[in-house]
Amino acid sequence: MSTHTDDQLDKSRIKLLKKLVSSVMKDGFQHLRMDDIAKHMDVSRATMYKHFSSKEEVIEGVVQVFVDYIETLEERTPEDDEASFAAWFQRLFGQTVSLVGTITDVFLKELQTAYPDLYDQLKAALTKREQQILEFYRDGKNKGIFNLINENFMLLQDNLLLREIINAKYLLYNQVSIRQVLNDYYQFKKMQFFKAEKLPLVDDSKIDPIIDHFVEKFNRRL
Repeated sequence: MSTHTDDQLDKSRIKLLKKLVSSVMKDGFQHLRMDDIAKHMDVSRATMYKHFSSKEEVIEGVVQVFVDYIETLEERTPEDDEASFAAWFQRLFGQTVSLVGTITDVFLKELQTAYPDLYDQLKAALTKREQQILEFYRDGKNKGIFNLINENFMLLQDNLLLREIINAKYLLYNQVSIRQVLNDYYQFKKMQFFKAEKLPLVDDSKIDPIIDHFVEKFNRRL
């Protein structure tokens, strides 16, 4: 098979997996049969089997989609200038919102029970990402760009506070939109991180497409 065909197959697999993600994250996957998976992928059973031979292969594919996405957060180097801190902060914000808004406890618990090796693979990628983030925070503090804050609190804040405020129940109860919440959280994080004199480094117009993308995804799931 040619490389071009392999690439096309990979893109087709990813497209099918992404159609499945929201359902798997919301309700888990233990109860799903291959017929159910094909239905969520919006393809025939025969078409699905052209790409996936088993349920385990499907879940392995879902995990790989997330691992690949996590690894798109490129490594920083000590030579990066001050402007790079603003750009990396915004990319980090976008990826954090996407991961927190997608990966659920339901999915993680079922993955740990049913496919512990896949769970370990995903957790390893998430742990590596956390270490990147902690190093980023520390580097910013050492270079006088960030406020002197406890970087571990920042990770906890994303895992708890962000997860809570992008919940549909929270939005409905407080009568706020997902766009407003994300804009407010972004400003909140920016003010926490950057020293007042370093705020001009951050071009807020560059965060708009990131928030627009997540708002569109969020509204499609409703």
